[in-house]
Amino acid sequence: MPHPADTLCSCAEEHPEAIARARTQEWPVQRLLALAELFKMLADPGRLRIVNALSAGQRLCVCDLATLLGVSQSALSHQLAILRRARLVRPERAGKVVYYQLDDKHVQDLVALALEHVSEQGVV
Repeated sequence: MPHPADTLCSCAEEHPEAIARARTQEWPVQRLLALAELFKMLADPGRLRIVNALSAGQRLCVCDLATLLGVSQSALSHQLAILRRARLVRPERAGKVVYYQLDDKHVQDLVALALEHVSEQGVV
């Protein structure tokens, strides 16, 4: 953990050009809110387990996911509904069976990149 003194600037002067460049990169509020919501959806370990289970590119039915993750179908359905609303997973009905898969490759890439970052820190 950084020492508090490491987070303070000792030059005591602003750098207007750097501030102006950074200001051009600021995100609109709507984009910030959408991004924060996405990360909030992925901040739940149970939902991350679901995303991980679907990351192999295969589709799994609710029964298989519930068995794999060791949770009730009811609890799983609740989490899948949250992930569905966030457009992280999508259902596909085949008769009476509902299969789930990741909504698109971006979801898999996002989680893989985050996992790579965590792995570089020696956490995993």
